[in-house]
Amino acid sequence: MSRTNSAASSVKERADLALNDEFLRNAVRFTTERLRGGKKKAAEEQGNWDSWRERGRQIRLHTIAHLDYYLNLFADNARANGVHVHFADTSADAVKIALAIAERKSAKSVVKSKSMVTEELHLNHALESIGIEAIESDLGEYIIQLAGETPSHIIIPAIHKNRYQIADLLSKEAGETLPPDTSILAGFVRKKLREKFLETDIGMTGCNFAIAETGSMVLFENEGNARMVTTVPKTQITLMGMERIIPSWTDLEVMATLLPRSATGQKLTVYMSGITGPRREHDADGPEEMHIIIVDNGRSLQLGDPEFQELLNCIRCGACLNACPVYRHIGGHAYGGTYSGPIGAVLTPALKKNVAEWDDIANASSLCGACYEACPVKIPLHDMLVSLRRRKVESGHGNKLEAVGMKGFSAVMANSGRFQGVLKLGKIGQKLVVRSGEIRTKLGPLKGWNSYRVTPSLPDKSFREGWGTLEAELRQGLKELDPEVRQRMEAIVKERKTGGGHEHG
Repeated sequence: MSRTNSAASSVKERADLALNDEFLRNAVRFTTERLRGGKKKAAEEQGNWDSWRERGRQIRLHTIAHLDYYLNLFADNARANGVHVHFADTSADAVKIALAIAERKSAKSVVKSKSMVTEELHLNHALESIGIEAIESDLGEYIIQLAGETPSHIIIPAIHKNRYQIADLLSKEAGETLPPDTSILAGFVRKKLREKFLETDIGMTGCNFAIAETGSMVLFENEGNARMVTTVPKTQITLMGMERIIPSWTDLEVMATLLPRSATGQKLTVYMSGITGPRREHDADGPEEMHIIIVDNGRSLQLGDPEFQELLNCIRCGACLNACPVYRHIGGHAYGGTYSGPIGAVLTPALKKNVAEWDDIANASSLCGACYEACPVKIPLHDMLVSLRRRKVESGHGNKLEAVGMKGFSAVMANSGRFQGVLKLGKIGQKLVVRSGEIRTKLGPLKGWNSYRVTPSLPDKSFREGWGTLEAELRQGLKELDPEVRQRMEAIVKERKTGGGHEHG
């Protein structure tokens, strides 16, 4: 799917491919429905869910509003714990820092836990370009790495694959046929990765939250691979978006309530690790050397922007993807970037800083607001998508034909005479394409609509044209009413005609 999609140049073309892939649609719909159901149940069991959401939102709003302070506090405390802290303005800077550390350690391999930031930076390819093997230890990430694909979901990278496809991939890796039994497949991967953990030179992780007050980084996971990545290798490199900061461990309590429930419907992930610096003298395990690379890569451009600053509040739970009717039909690869779904439709243009290249991604939304209702920190993604569309048009990257059409529509609707004239022409012209009271043609702009919907034909007489007859019939009906009721209704009609009753308090 991803290889096919990579050849498609626009969201629309990639979406067409996805919509014609029945298996993909079924797989994505099945898993997202399961995740949505789990989230709903977990939120109900927690109780006062909207209050928790508001608490999370306020923590994120406060943190992002004072991001420079908390970043400096975190960096100072992390350095005091023995951590090497690096700041990277761009993706190229972040990759350069990571590669320099790996080369200095003469690393032959790097074992990674799940990290969307490393996907954003295309770090695996960069490591491989200098002869360093990059090994994904998250089961889903490992599967799509073998498939040569990118994640199609923030939380479940291989959401678009079933156990039969996974068995085929792992059988090729094993050199023998493995049955499509999830426990056997997971066991094979576990055994293979254990060997890699013991051999690897560097462990690389992402970061769910960074605690400013202690300089600690926190990881949520279910498989235990991140804990192996942070304890066995002698060197640890953590890459984190600059917005991952929260002020304190007290704030983590709120985030730990929101994130697992919103992501997978769990009360808490199987493992939650808090790491405060490299191994100390009396520690049984942990890295001897620890680096944290704090990545900007376009994030700071959202600071101070009244329409998009709240984008940095995102805690990467994936709930908006599971709720989005568009994502549930086309999956993640149709979006074309690292991040998919509603958050990806806004975040990708923000990080890429290239509206012209990514101008159509904001159209991959019905603007229904389901993403906002699902978001644990109440990010108004549907409003951001509208703003992104507006900015696209204002910057001159809008569809030229659409712009001409909207100007024509505006001119027609601004004048009743023009409107009536166009209606008359439409009634004449539609005779060529109307069948059984429906416009069935798939020519021009009607192709996309009529491929999946029905367009009714224009009526012989408009409502305005028929109003005189209708009003006479209504008045005739009024005469047959009880005198008191008729008097009240006539009073209402009179009031409406004089413009009364339309004030908004």
